[in-house]
Amino acid sequence: MENALNKPATGPRTLLEFAGVASRPNRLSESVLVIVDAQREFTGGNLKLPDIAPALVEARKLLLRARSLGTPVVHVWHVNKPGAALFDPATEFVAPIESLQPEAGEIVVRKGFANAFYDSALAEELNKTGRRRLVVVGYMTHLAVDATVRSAVEHGFQTTVVGAACATRALADVDGETIPAAAIQRASLAMLRDRFACVIGASTELPD
Repeated sequence: MENALNKPATGPRTLLEFAGVASRPNRLSESVLVIVDAQREFTGGNLKLPDIAPALVEARKLLLRARSLGTPVVHVWHVNKPGAALFDPATEFVAPIESLQPEAGEIVVRKGFANAFYDSALAEELNKTGRRRLVVVGYMTHLAVDATVRSAVEHGFQTTVVGAACATRALADVDGETIPAAAIQRASLAMLRDRFACVIGASTELPD
């Protein structure tokens, strides 16, 4: 079934549609799987995400599938300075979530900014694969996933985002009113779909 975020527009057209660009999911076997910030800060630290459990299950399914296809996998980890409130390298919360731990031969890239391309080895490692298509999942959707996918366009990559394997948190608007995590998630994916990526729902919509 086609995901609602990726259906032909019956409302506002996307910028990709204005440009005549077909939005089709990348083949996993021809892509690099990039897992962004799958770290314990989001499961047991100061930034626990309320809806991360099903997203982790979906990401795990995708990771196992990528491994079975021989798809290159890049794990991106956020690492702050010692003593930071979040992602402190001296704490357990900077460590990867157990179900998404890298295996031997998989690439690990450490970053210090939301955009995983900035001041990191990500572009270099992706270029080594010789592939120009990415499948991106991770946390948080509105921050590191968003910044990385936008930057991927500038680096010449074509990206598919698997929405069900991403998660985010509630935020406050300019009036201090809470915007629920589900609303932030939906809006974040819609904005990426407008110009920067093909956005699908479940990993089952991704062809081999």
